[in-house]
Amino acid sequence: MPSAKNLHELPDGIPAPVDDGACDHLPGMRLPPIALSATSGETIELSGLSGRTVVYCYPLTGRPGEDLPRGWDEIPGARGCTPQSCAFRDRYADLLALGAHVYGLSVQDTGYQREAAERLHLPFDLLSDEGLAFVEALGLPTFEVEGMVLIRRLTLVIQDGQIEKAFYPVFPPNKSAEEVVEWLQREAS
Repeated sequence: MPSAKNLHELPDGIPAPVDDGACDHLPGMRLPPIALSATSGETIELSGLSGRTVVYCYPLTGRPGEDLPRGWDEIPGARGCTPQSCAFRDRYADLLALGAHVYGLSVQDTGYQREAAERLHLPFDLLSDEGLAFVEALGLPTFEVEGMVLIRRLTLVIQDGQIEKAFYPVFPPNKSAEEVVEWLQREAS
């Protein structure tokens, strides 16, 4: 099994995901009123937030010293959750300056996410969709590994509860935040 000891770097040769059209239906969609647990202890309902919100969805953050799921590096788009989260952390001030709030979203429980948020010093909340209610209501693309249903990596830009833009597929994951910042800058001009 691949070790999770070097979570901050993307290994050479990981396969890039292909745009299979699984997110084509998202732009223009209104979010359903689904409450999600946040690492801050709050409950967040993305559909009720005013202004612009960026939600990057990721499969699974690894933990130092723990093995990643078998075949993880061979699954297109699976590897890179830590680099993606760190990129959003590093561009957080830019995103705020562009009027966007930021959240990460996965299906891991809040306790699992809280460890990652603290270890990575994330200045924003991670949201848990452990029951897959949000994923299923929006028809987000998923994949299965070791009995877990995980979200394929994508990023949503939401304005007043309606999806403005869906970035999918996201590759490489460590460039996701930069791509979102550039899009927001173009939209602002």
